[in-house]
Amino acid sequence: MVGPGSVVLAQTDLRLDTTWIDYVFVVFYFVLVLGIGVLARRSIASSLDFLLSGRSLPAWVTGLAFISANLGAIELIGMMANGAQYGVPTVHYYWIGAIPAMVFLGIVMMPFYYGSRARSVPEFLLMRFNATTQRVNGITFALAAVLIAGVNLYALGLILEALLGWSLALAVPVAALVVLSYTFLGGLNAAIYNEVLQFFVILALLIPLTVAGLARVGGWDGLREQVVALPPGPEQLSAWPGTTLTEIASPFLSVLGIVFGLGFVLSFGYWTTNFAEVQRALSARNMSAARRTPIIAAFPKALIPLVIIIPGMIAGVLVPQLTTLKEGGQTDVTYNNALSLLMNEVLPNGILGVALAGLLASFMAGMAANVSSLNTVFTYDLWQDWIRPGRPDEYYLRVGRTVTVVGCLLAIGTAFIAGSFENLMDYIQALFSFFNAPLFAIFILGLFWKRMTGTAGWTGLISGTVAAVLVDALVRVGTIPVSSQAGSFIGASAAFVVGIAVAAIVTRFTTPKPDSELVGLVWALTPRESRGKVRVAPSAAGEAAASAAAGPRLAAIEEVPATMHDEEGAWWQSPVVMGAIVLALTLVLYLIFA
Repeated sequence: MVGPGSVVLAQTDLRLDTTWIDYVFVVFYFVLVLGIGVLARRSIASSLDFLLSGRSLPAWVTGLAFISANLGAIELIGMMANGAQYGVPTVHYYWIGAIPAMVFLGIVMMPFYYGSRARSVPEFLLMRFNATTQRVNGITFALAAVLIAGVNLYALGLILEALLGWSLALAVPVAALVVLSYTFLGGLNAAIYNEVLQFFVILALLIPLTVAGLARVGGWDGLREQVVALPPGPEQLSAWPGTTLTEIASPFLSVLGIVFGLGFVLSFGYWTTNFAEVQRALSARNMSAARRTPIIAAFPKALIPLVIIIPGMIAGVLVPQLTTLKEGGQTDVTYNNALSLLMNEVLPNGILGVALAGLLASFMAGMAANVSSLNTVFTYDLWQDWIRPGRPDEYYLRVGRTVTVVGCLLAIGTAFIAGSFENLMDYIQALFSFFNAPLFAIFILGLFWKRMTGTAGWTGLISGTVAAVLVDALVRVGTIPVSSQAGSFIGASAAFVVGIAVAAIVTRFTTPKPDSELVGLVWALTPRESRGKVRVAPSAAGEAAASAAAGPRLAAIEEVPATMHDEEGAWWQSPVVMGAIVLALTLVLYLIFA
């Protein structure tokens, strides 16, 4: 149910002051997006083309799509809301909460994902553990994908509501129809190429918004002075210890919560196991491109806070309603409204139209990423491997398109769940603690401990999720007196610890797979020189590889050289070198804003 404040604001404060030229930019952008979907349709000849782009895309395309898929409502509305409410400590979600995990994914984990030839994260879990673990993860991922798609769809509906004056009941289905149109036509290819376009359109929103906002408040120095004058005071200008963000009084415990809860469990859980992101790397044309995909994305990810968090801080001091909110007064806005309010405050017509196109691009990118990953996981891991195995490939292509439609329809319902939260980051971090944190625990333990069993995999997943849900409930009723986001850090930590503990105990009483089935899937059984090779079944029958006959696929594996080293002649083609550079950049940024 949509909060009453949101409805009131949509009728008054949030109606954008647009003119005909702004609508021209928006209409042109929609036509371009749909045109890409039509063109991408020509390259769809199989389910692999529709669901994984035929594994044919270069690294720069998959890298930009990787970061663009993440620049949805969660980023723009949620992080700008955090910037307005908490200030500089929000950078933790980027610099410790993203960059190290993205580098780890590229250097350590992509050789296993891509080398296994798995078409999804649940399918990798099938290879490493068993079918039950695959199905548990497939079901929980499908649920999470629909819920997170609803977040982006709700935000997109709010913008159409503000732009055109439509009710949310109309704006949300219309927004879903646009995303459905191009993902249904062109599949992952259309989603990825639109995401590349959307990355630059999003920057066309954020950069002018930041520059215009800084001009209004007297530059960075003027912003600092005004921020300090408002609650919670000077703590908004330094990243550490982040007590305003966590609402943990002890600086030591606050730092511990940020470093372990956010920087390790939530961050690594999201970036290394979330198929909506990993799918972009799996669509790369070779191992080298797959490994570089998240690292290429890490560079803009490190710099994006400068044009998201700073505008949020500007909104907190420049927009009267938000200033009142920070001071504890009565107002009909929430921090989620910071982006729309600031756009209306500082952007002139014409540029406002470009900015609106960027905003629409952001939300469509986020929703399309979740829908395209949902149709892959459902089609391959639930329908083909479990419910209806052994059908022709054309059948699964039709299933993939059908799931795209169903996913968009379900997202319309979950959009109104997202609308009941005042700060979308509270909602999204809770979802990550439920679904990503326990998956990371099981994944990382299984990667480095060959003794871990299949039964331990699915029992650890379920118990970790239950632990996170329990912590969330205790935070909501006030038994654990911390902020919602700190509650997510604690919940993620609980999910990780409980998942590990249960998996370790269950492993002691169950039988592991033989070593011969784990080569290329477990660190200790995969020699360093083999981590740049691709595992393929000797049989060329690709369909059988993902059907219920997955057993033979795992029983007979041969290694063939990938083209990984063919593209790594220059330093900028080395995942290790590029990863080290982006980590150094992040450290420098932390020193500046410490």
